[in-house]
Amino acid sequence: MQLEDYFDFLAPDDIRLKGTRIGIEHILYQYIHRAQTPEAIAERYRTVTLEQVHATILYYLHNQETVSAYLADWLAWSHQMRKKQQENPPPFIGKLRALKAKKQVDTQTEISTLEVSG
Repeated sequence: MQLEDYFDFLAPDDIRLKGTRIGIEHILYQYIHRAQTPEAIAERYRTVTLEQVHATILYYLHNQETVSAYLADWLAWSHQMRKKQQENPPPFIGKLRALKAKKQVDTQTEISTLEVSG
């Protein structure tokens, strides 16, 4: 079996572990940026085997320059999407923020009332 046989190369920016919907970026982010062990990664992503995790890490080590660029692009895209979501949150997020603000006001009011009456 060749190392590449562990992956589905759907597009230059979409490499997934064969038989799963997990992209190599998720495995490698946990390994590189969070210093997770292969065992911890396999436990976190239950549809992925420990062998697939090791294959992903080995693929990264064999193609470090290319895969590092792949990861950098993915991280940049992720940060861009997170920023867009923060700037234009879905309507339910606005409702949750309003509820949280109201709860904080109510709590402050209760504390003030207790201090005055105490």
